[in-house]
Parts: sequence; C-alpha cells; structure tokens
Amino acid sequence: MAQIFTASADMRLRAILLGILILLVCLATFVGGYAESSYGTLVGWVQDQPVPFSHEHHVAGLGIDCRYCHTSVETSAKAGLPATHICMSCHSQIWTGAAMLAPVRQSLAESKPLEWNRVARLPDYVYFDHSIHVTKGVPCVSCHGRVDQMPLMSRAKPFQMKFCLDCHRDPAPNLRPPDEMTRMDWTDWDRDPGAHKEYGALMAKTYGIEPAKLTQCNICHR
Repeated sequence: MAQIFTASADMRLRAILLGILILLVCLATFVGGYAESSYGTLVGWVQDQPVPFSHEHHVAGLGIDCRYCHTSVETSAKAGLPATHICMSCHSQIWTGAAMLAPVRQSLAESKPLEWNRVARLPDYVYFDHSIHVTKGVPCVSCHGRVDQMPLMSRAKPFQMKFCLDCHRDPAPNLRPPDEMTRMDWTDWDRDPGAHKEYGALMAKTYGIEPAKLTQCNICHR
C-alpha cells in the first residue's frame, strides 16, 4: 500500500501539537500569575480622588472614628461615602482657604455631591452587606487593612473569592468585640491569642454563625 503521508509530515504534526500544548500551558500560567499579581488584585494601588484625603491624618492623627464619615456601615449594605457637609463640619472652621479643599467648598456652594472613587469595589455579581459583618463582629481592618497608616487610600486585600471563603469557613479568628470594631491595632489580642480564640468561638456560637451555610453560593451570589 502506498504511504499517504511522509515521515516529515508526521513530525510536523507532532511539532504543531506540542507547540499548541506549550502555548496553552504558558497562557494558563500567565492568566494565573496575573490574577494573583497586584495588577490583577489592585492591592496597594492608590485610587485617584477629587480630594487627596489622608486616612492616616484623620484616623491615626485626629482619632476620627470610621463611622463618622461612613455613616451607614452599621445599618446598610453599603458603608456610605462621606457627604460634603460631613467634611465641612470641620473645614468650615479650619483650613478654610486650603487649595486642596477647593472641590469640597465648590461642592457645598453648588449643592453637588463629591464624586468619590470606590477603592474596595466588588464585582456587580457579588452581594456584600456591611451591616451584617459589622454587627456580627468583623472589624474594618479585616477587609480594609491599616487605613490609619495610609496617607492615600489603597486596596489592602485582594477581594478574590478565596479571600471571602477563607473567612466564611472559619470566621471566629476575625470576630472582635462590638465596641472595638473600628480599632486598627489589636495588640491586646496578640498578647493573649488564646483568649481571642475562645472569644471568637464563643461569639460564633452566640450569633449562630454556621460556616457550612456561609459557604453556600447564594450567600454572595444572589
């Protein structure tokens, strides 16, 4: 019987298939690496804002509680972005002529809200309720990091599905006393990690937190 394909043709086919396989592996490696990189997660990247607001100055320097600006964090799914009148409650008295605060003064004069850019933004297909987390004892620092050390706000956590599931599978280590939800420094717990472990387990039981239910798809995807 006559040979239809030559030996070289078979070799070329093998080379092409091998090249495709290598290309797929490289593509998967690139996509995986990108998803875990700061380019993909945006961790550490500063978001431009209409006013260069410093959490370091206001939180660490002045001791302003998170809830003073994020007024609905305990009662609503959204924490709320600071309204102009909140800024002006102080800046109508201090730094009244500062150039960097010109957008705030203009916002007040025109009764037009400042357009803050979200830093901790989740995809539209993810449901997140601030109030349920805060009232059950998950502190601000668990998701937003040490904002008291940020001259300009940046994302501290990757907000990937794994990040959320790790907490939902074992929420106890992230639970804090209700009166210290906005505290950034947890040195008291660090000195006695055993007490924290016991507290977390007790609060999970008290609040009826069931990790098996928290990992169900409809908790975050509704």
